[in-house]
Amino acid sequence: MLDLKAIRQDPDGVRAALARRGAPETLDALDALLEADREHRALLTQVEGLRAERNVRSQQVAQLKRAGAGAGTEAVVAETRGVGERLRAVEAELGPAEQRLRDLLLTLPNCPAPEIPDGPDSAANVEVRRWGEPRQLGFAPRPHWEIGVSHGLLDFERAAKISGARFTVFTGRGAALVRALIAFMLDMHTTRHGCREVMPPFVINSASMTGTGQLPKFAADAFRVDGADLWLAPTAEVPVTNLYRDEVLDGSQLPLRHVAYTPCWRSEAGAAGRDTRGLIRQHQFDKVEIVHFTRPEDSAAHLDAIIHAAEAVLQALELPYRVVELCAGDLTFASAHTYDLEVWMPSYGRFVEISSCSNFQDFQARRANIRFRPQAQSPLNFVHTLNGSALAVGRTVAALLENGQDAAGGIDLPDALAPYLGGARRWNPPG
Repeated sequence: MLDLKAIRQDPDGVRAALARRGAPETLDALDALLEADREHRALLTQVEGLRAERNVRSQQVAQLKRAGAGAGTEAVVAETRGVGERLRAVEAELGPAEQRLRDLLLTLPNCPAPEIPDGPDSAANVEVRRWGEPRQLGFAPRPHWEIGVSHGLLDFERAAKISGARFTVFTGRGAALVRALIAFMLDMHTTRHGCREVMPPFVINSASMTGTGQLPKFAADAFRVDGADLWLAPTAEVPVTNLYRDEVLDGSQLPLRHVAYTPCWRSEAGAAGRDTRGLIRQHQFDKVEIVHFTRPEDSAAHLDAIIHAAEAVLQALELPYRVVELCAGDLTFASAHTYDLEVWMPSYGRFVEISSCSNFQDFQARRANIRFRPQAQSPLNFVHTLNGSALAVGRTVAALLENGQDAAGGIDLPDALAPYLGGARRWNPPG
């Protein structure tokens, strides 16, 4: 959530920042917010004026009664009653006006960080660096869904029977690979990157979804539990960030670094036809997520740290990738600054997103009311929140199958996973 005081002080600056996103409806929402704020403040002024007038008249009534003014007192009492009635009428408008103001504030996205590139969409994103060279396979690469089915790792048909399209059953060594990747990633982030592992609930309430920015805008992208104020977690970012909702953190304990594994559920509304085969765009998928809570002055450095933690996983798994800085028009709703990590997929002939690392600055903290006290007796301030996928597990499986395939139909596995796969470094061709 943006700072309402900052919007009042510099509406043109906020307008210019939001305009970089290239979404005219956002500027319309800003105009509506400014008008709602003017109306709300006008009501507050009326309420304060009427309360002051009522107090003055109440004092006059008391004085007249002490003086025994008789009939004159009744006239002032009637006038005081009239002021009270007008006050109650205005106060009745104040609550809805406050709610409208908050509702409009919740619809505004975060302002892009000044340093990120301009541009309307992903075509304007900027490649920062690459790591590793894609293998020259010397044969037409098979897509991961064919490799996985032929090796008995993936079963899409039975998943469709159980749940519908865009679900997967991992079987045998496929299930073991998922479990191995989750353990490997968690071990890396806890031992090498200073993260504290948490395992949160996998269903969360609307307040939590609102705190991180999924609600109200993205309700259609989430799965809701019928008959309860609960949603299936779209990402571990939501429950982990909301661990500290409505809390004041001790500044001496910052930064807080957490890592969590969760299954994730997304309806992927509007994604038909885009990478819907295989494991790239599923309704249910597994992910290991890093979440940091920092002082504002440290958040840029923590974004770099999260990116490097995600890169460390890809490098250990020997997967070629590139790092891309997102332009203003391609940012997610809550992000101020985002880098995507994209892994090389041979059958696609291109890089595919496998991690998104974002700095939300104080946007989520304002929505979730997560504050800290920098020092004893100092004023409260909002933390900065950041997170990054490290990594999306299903996409990592897809990348390992495609990059590890050979002409004979076997799969070479990275050395780093051998301790988690009973020492296996290769799966021979089926049959």
